[in-house]
Amino acid sequence: MNAAAAGTWRLGDVTVNRMGFGAMRITANPDRSVAIAVLRRAVELGVNHIDTAAFYASPGGTLRVGEGEKRYANELIREALAPYPDGLTITTKVGPGEDAERGFYHASTAAELREQVETNLRQLGVDTLDVANLRIMKKPGEDSIAERLGWLVDLRDEGLIRQLGISNVRLDHVEEALAIAPIVCLQNSYAVDQRRDEDELIRFCAGRDIAYVPFFAIAGSSREAGAATDHSAAIEKIATTHNVTPQQVRLAWTLHQSPNVLAIPGTGNPAHLEENIAAGALQLSREELATLD
Repeated sequence: MNAAAAGTWRLGDVTVNRMGFGAMRITANPDRSVAIAVLRRAVELGVNHIDTAAFYASPGGTLRVGEGEKRYANELIREALAPYPDGLTITTKVGPGEDAERGFYHASTAAELREQVETNLRQLGVDTLDVANLRIMKKPGEDSIAERLGWLVDLRDEGLIRQLGISNVRLDHVEEALAIAPIVCLQNSYAVDQRRDEDELIRFCAGRDIAYVPFFAIAGSSREAGAATDHSAAIEKIATTHNVTPQQVRLAWTLHQSPNVLAIPGTGNPAHLEENIAAGALQLSREELATLD
């Protein structure tokens, strides 16, 4: 069992295994030692692409001010894996932030984005972010990313960021971004039963060597609440046929959509980690994929 079984794709100028790890839920485990062990085990199993963010904190992933001591995903990653092994790519995201004074906010100035980048650098213990994704809030007619992406380009040129990506975006955002700078990945919500209008965007990205990185592939409509439990009859039947879990079927379906799709399932549970990695080797037939579609 190894993440390499899912195949590889180019994340800009690096090649990563298509089965990666998302750090949002690593803070949900109240036992810090188990969270550390999960991260180390993920790398042992061939994960060389970890997705994180400075605002991923306990409980359950997203920081909420005033809830006592926090466990930050970035700091857990640093404790578990630094000095980082050769070949490991850590992607993070900026745009959303939260602190005691402002509460939850979306960066609207160059200074705020710089602050978020520097927070990620400090928490991870690195001088340069491998990939920084600009995550936006979509508001039709008033959500141009040009100015904010331009600020990140400036930080890239300073050496604080190596490569850029975007998150929670539409096709027009991708086109807008590509006119400004190379984009190595796009992160959007996508699952077998959610946001299937993204199929066209996946193909657009594949034709431009851009990695499409879906989040909530397992959670579906449950989103931040965790893995979905209300699976369709088709998912349940295929899981029984292959003697796997419905969550593994969801992940396998995701990877079958296109070679440029990178999975980033997250968990703080060691057993679930191994199930997720094993899903990278699960082959679904054309008939099974057609049934799921």
